[in-house]
Amino acid sequence: MDEVVVDQIMNVAHQAVSWIASVAIIFGGVVPYIPQYRDIRRTQNAEGFSTYVCLVLLVANILRILFRFGRFFETPLLWQSIIMIITMLIMLNLCTSVRLTSELNTKRRSFTDFDRNYFWSWSGFVDYLQCVLAFTVLAAYVTYLLLDSVLFVESLGFLAVFTEAMLGTPQLYCNFQNKSTEGMSIKMVLMWTSGDTFKSGYFLLTQAPVQFWICGLLQVCVDLAILFQVYFYSRFPQKPVSHTTHTTSAKAL
Repeated sequence: MDEVVVDQIMNVAHQAVSWIASVAIIFGGVVPYIPQYRDIRRTQNAEGFSTYVCLVLLVANILRILFRFGRFFETPLLWQSIIMIITMLIMLNLCTSVRLTSELNTKRRSFTDFDRNYFWSWSGFVDYLQCVLAFTVLAAYVTYLLLDSVLFVESLGFLAVFTEAMLGTPQLYCNFQNKSTEGMSIKMVLMWTSGDTFKSGYFLLTQAPVQFWICGLLQVCVDLAILFQVYFYSRFPQKPVSHTTHTTSAKAL
């Protein structure tokens, strides 16, 4: 009788842990952007945040959703992609609205100009939506045509997670160009690192496709490189400290 009770308790505990892990994997990826969103709203300054981070995550998660049509993976990972896409669109909307306010005399650039020199540097949020929609339709069409090809499906899965693994590189490059991590939320960086570490462990434990956990570990390495930039540029400043009114902080996932 005692063994039955223990087994029931263990089953309940296992289900509870699985449910908590699923919720964490679905929403954990967007949590690091909350402090960044609040910083931009408060300071009305988006210069410290690279919108190419949004581009990387949008492409990666759209491709991951398409990959699921060719190879099944856990539903929480699907919901994670959907939530992340919505979050990145919200971040883009905020950044474009802030920049429009601060650049009143700047010539407006739009997606339909098809000027590669201003790719992903458009003036309106609707232009980003048009680009995302065009990419989604094109990628979905190609996937539909080649869905029976194992090589294509596996390559699609690798491309999806490898793109996400490169998530931090736009921020890494932005920091390198600025010779500073000013305007970047350190909370976001630390959350990125802890979240990616948890995610990589989740991939290993749930026996996710090999592409997922290999690129997850690569993502952790990029996060650590950004954290090194935070240390290096704070210890050895490369340019005069800005005296603008906004609060400085470092940000990454």
